[in-house]
Amino acid sequence: MDIRSLKLYLHLCDSLHFAKTAEQMHMSPSTLSRTLQRLEDEVGGKLFERDNRSVALTHAGKEFKLFAEHTLSQWLSLKGKVDPQQAQLHGQLSLYCSVTAAYSHLPKLLDRFRSIHPNVDIKLATGDAANAVNELNRNRADIAIIALPDNLASSLFFTAIDKVPLSLIVPTITCPVQQAISQANIAWQDLPYIVPEHGPGRQRADNWFKAMGFKPNIYAQVAGQEAIASMVALGCGVAISPEVVINNSPVRDRIQMLASPITIPAFELGFCCKKKRLEEAVLKAFLASWAIE
Repeated sequence: MDIRSLKLYLHLCDSLHFAKTAEQMHMSPSTLSRTLQRLEDEVGGKLFERDNRSVALTHAGKEFKLFAEHTLSQWLSLKGKVDPQQAQLHGQLSLYCSVTAAYSHLPKLLDRFRSIHPNVDIKLATGDAANAVNELNRNRADIAIIALPDNLASSLFFTAIDKVPLSLIVPTITCPVQQAISQANIAWQDLPYIVPEHGPGRQRADNWFKAMGFKPNIYAQVAGQEAIASMVALGCGVAISPEVVINNSPVRDRIQMLASPITIPAFELGFCCKKKRLEEAVLKAFLASWAIE
C-alpha cells in the first residue's frame, strides 16, 4: 500500500461517500473502488459495509483507520526530518477558525508564518467556532483556533494566544427587548435569550443562567457567534458574546454591551491540534512561528 492510497482511505472514512471522495480527490469512482479493493486484499478483510443508501466502517476498517492515521503522521514527520531543504519548508496546512478570528487574529499570525515559510500552502476554512474540535477529530483540519472548552480531550494539544472578554449584548433599536433592559430593575428571568447550540459559548451561557438562579427563556439556539450578534441586532433577544465578535461585526452599531450583574469569565483563545501530530514539520513550524515577536 502507498501513501496516496492511505490518504484516499482516510478521506473516505471521513466522508463515507464514494462519489464525494472521488470528486474531491480528483478521480473517478471506479478508480476509488479499485484502490479500496486493493487495500482490502492487502488487509485481508472488508473495510466498509456498503448498500444502496449508506457506507459504514467495519471493525477491520476502524482498526485500519488508526493504522493509516499513524502511518501518515509518521511519514509526514519523516519527510520533515530528512528533507535537505528544511530551511524552505514545503507542504500544506489546513486551518479552521471562525469568521471573526479570520479578521481579528489570523492576518497577523499568517503574515508572520508566511514570511518565514513562504512555500507552505494554507487552506483556510471558516465556520462555527464550536465545531472546531470536531473538524480536527474528523481530520478536516490540521489546526484550529478555538476557545478552550471546560473539558478538552486528552488527545488534543492547546496553546493559548489571547484572552477574549465576553459581555451581555442587547439591541439598540426600539423593541420590547430594549424596553425591558431599560427598566431600573431588569427582570432577567423574563428576557428572551439567544444562545449557541453547543460549545464553550453555550457552556458560558448555561453557567451564567445557573449563577443568576433562573431557568432561561430561550428564544433561539444558533450556530455561530456572528449569527447570534445579527439576531440581537434585529431585536430578537439578549446574548452573551465575545467582545471581539461585536467589535468586528457589520451590525455593531445596532448592538450595545450591557453590564452583567455577575462576572462572565473570558475565553482563553488558542491553537488546537492532535497531540500525535505535533512533530509533523509544517504543524511544528506553524506553532513555533506565532510566538516570534
